[in-house]
Amino acid sequence: MAVAAPRRVTFSRNHTLSLSRTCSSVCKYCAFATRKFHLHTKDEVLEILDEAVKRRAKELLILTGEEPDSHPEVAATLKEWGFVDFVDYVVWAGERALERGLLPHTNLGAVTKEQLERLRTVTASQGVMLESISERLMETVHAGSPSKHPQRRLATLRAAGELKIPFTTGILVGIGETKQERFDSLAALAEVQAEHGHLQEIILQNFVPHERYYGRDVGAIADEAARDYWRTGVGDSSLGWEHSPHLGLPKWANPISIQDMVELVRETRRLMPDIGIQIPPNLADWWPELVAAGATDLGGLSANGDHISPEHPFPSPTQVRAQLKPQGVALSERLCVYGQYISEEWIDPAVLDAITVKYWTFIPRGTSGRSEAPFAIDSDLVSPALEKARDGIQLSEQELTALFVERDPVAIEEIRVAADELRRSLAGDTVSFVVNRNLNLSNVCVVGCAFCGFGQSKRSPDAYNVSEEEFESRVKDAVDYGATELCIQSGIHPDWTLDDYERWLRLAKQFGLKHGRDLHLHAYSPMEIAHMADISGLSLDELFPRLREAGLGSTPGTAAEVLVDGMRQRISPNKLPVQRWIDVIQASHRSGLKSTSTVMFGHIEEPWELAQHMRLIRRVQEETGGITEFVPLSFIPFQTRLGRTHGVEEITIEDNLKHTAVFRLALGRTIPNVQASWVKMGLAGATEALRWGVNDLGGTLMEENISRLAGAAHGTILDPHQLIAAAHAAGRPAAERTTTYEILREYPIGCALPPAPTVGRGAAGPVDTTGRPLAVTAAA
Repeated sequence: MAVAAPRRVTFSRNHTLSLSRTCSSVCKYCAFATRKFHLHTKDEVLEILDEAVKRRAKELLILTGEEPDSHPEVAATLKEWGFVDFVDYVVWAGERALERGLLPHTNLGAVTKEQLERLRTVTASQGVMLESISERLMETVHAGSPSKHPQRRLATLRAAGELKIPFTTGILVGIGETKQERFDSLAALAEVQAEHGHLQEIILQNFVPHERYYGRDVGAIADEAARDYWRTGVGDSSLGWEHSPHLGLPKWANPISIQDMVELVRETRRLMPDIGIQIPPNLADWWPELVAAGATDLGGLSANGDHISPEHPFPSPTQVRAQLKPQGVALSERLCVYGQYISEEWIDPAVLDAITVKYWTFIPRGTSGRSEAPFAIDSDLVSPALEKARDGIQLSEQELTALFVERDPVAIEEIRVAADELRRSLAGDTVSFVVNRNLNLSNVCVVGCAFCGFGQSKRSPDAYNVSEEEFESRVKDAVDYGATELCIQSGIHPDWTLDDYERWLRLAKQFGLKHGRDLHLHAYSPMEIAHMADISGLSLDELFPRLREAGLGSTPGTAAEVLVDGMRQRISPNKLPVQRWIDVIQASHRSGLKSTSTVMFGHIEEPWELAQHMRLIRRVQEETGGITEFVPLSFIPFQTRLGRTHGVEEITIEDNLKHTAVFRLALGRTIPNVQASWVKMGLAGATEALRWGVNDLGGTLMEENISRLAGAAHGTILDPHQLIAAAHAAGRPAAERTTTYEILREYPIGCALPPAPTVGRGAAGPVDTTGRPLAVTAAA
């Protein structure tokens, strides 16, 4: 069974507390457990928790042996400290963790339903490894370990399901089981998941032989190994897992190959298609191949090491990210509880409160709890709002919010129909597009937005500045390709002056005319223009005539994100404020230059903030009439800080389409053109958007870096014949337009498509593994 590699692999930033290693079991493969007394004191627990906070952990992983209080000294000590039993002590530790903003995840082995219920009051998730369904192993590796009986482990799993506890489990391979027993173990877990739906991830763990750690603190060993590896990237003697300590396999064990692990990944995906598949990246150097096979999670990457395999440190997130990058796979943080389980149904209110306060960005979009609305959201507003929207009447903030949050499929279809009717009355059935090319002069930027994967510091090895020679080559490619527009935007470069910005415009005009075309220059975001005004001391009304004289033809309405200052402070505190964005756009219009307008949605914004944004865009258009189009830009999270550390996932295509329709309705009759971004949605998504109020498919682009470097996977160029074919597939005629929507040539349904261009295809130029163009001048 072929499984597509994920675009996103997750991990939990955790810290491990081995509260007690005392264990009633005597498994042959375990080096963690001890039959002797071991119990962290309350002061030691608090010290470990404070260290976890210092290391920016979100999860506290509480590991213990099986039934530690069956040991007389452990039981007596707990009683002396005022605890009823060991679970009572774990609950106390969980409460102290929650007070510090840490989310507990417990793995106490095979515990009872009553114990699970008590733990549920302080845990975001829990877990226990099934290890194997094979009862035969009770005689080989689990002799004298009754809690390891598979039926007892399954009973714990089922009890957790009955209590609605988000749960992690998995299998341990290489301990003498057969291949069929591995598959049978996965089938048993699939059966439990079908009953209760509470298994959030399956761990596929290969056995690694360990020495015995008698008289030694596994936590200290693990912490020291992790600190060394995270600091230096060096294991025991050289780079990588393969040089970590090795011991020969005991007689009862069996070797595990990469092919064995790939088969398990694929079988897990076949049996449980929607479940997370975790592989430990510290126990074999094959984990990148398992990611390529379909594994989706790397577990804890614990800052204080792996207490089960203490001399095999986890790689750091930075090290993992570097190894995943060549695969085009992003590494993103998650909480110990997966997003779909963050609700009152699955989590105790006290724990949910902790998530809502500190980790609300990890709560999936469209669910309760992300933040409190400033007004009551009333679904009864949807039908009357649609009646108003059909006539182009402006909708209130409450009405737009109700449309954005609507989940009923029937109501969403009504939203789609209303948006498409409005599109037809304003723009007709013709689907337009522009033949253009993007050109990013430099990715050096001092702003540092949390949503951006493009901008680099001046000293970054990935920073670049395009040379004049490369610039001319790209302009020539655009002309040869048939482009009528050049779209120029860059980062905020600390060394550029107004003369530099004007020089690029003049060069673009000069090179275009030299190669046979007077290209329309759609250039410089409002952030760049505000920066030019700041460094030059000119007012906006003084600046725009100079830019027009240099060749500027229109202004991109980018850098808008969400036009709510509170939102902008959260995702881009160094970006221009809302009023400054408005000032730039209005000044552009006063100078006689048209502009576009945009929104970036699908990140941490709230629906009422989108409503405020849309009402503001509409007001600007009603005042100036200078906006040619509105472009919804769905957020691409993969290689951005919001995606990496805040848990923001890509918006679903269904939610994307619904938002697109609401954007059309919000604008009423003020802006006739709404564009679908095929870079963000993919061509299939953009084609479907033609049924949701869209009349324009944007440009051919030829080179697209901002979305690509954020992790978009839909390409950087589409030829005109592809855009025309997409329109025809939607049953609509197509037309090539200019930047300002004059029609250049029409393509009715049934006409012969133009051939794919044979020139200009190299426009983007060669790039290295980071996407950096090779034929450029390195940033100073």
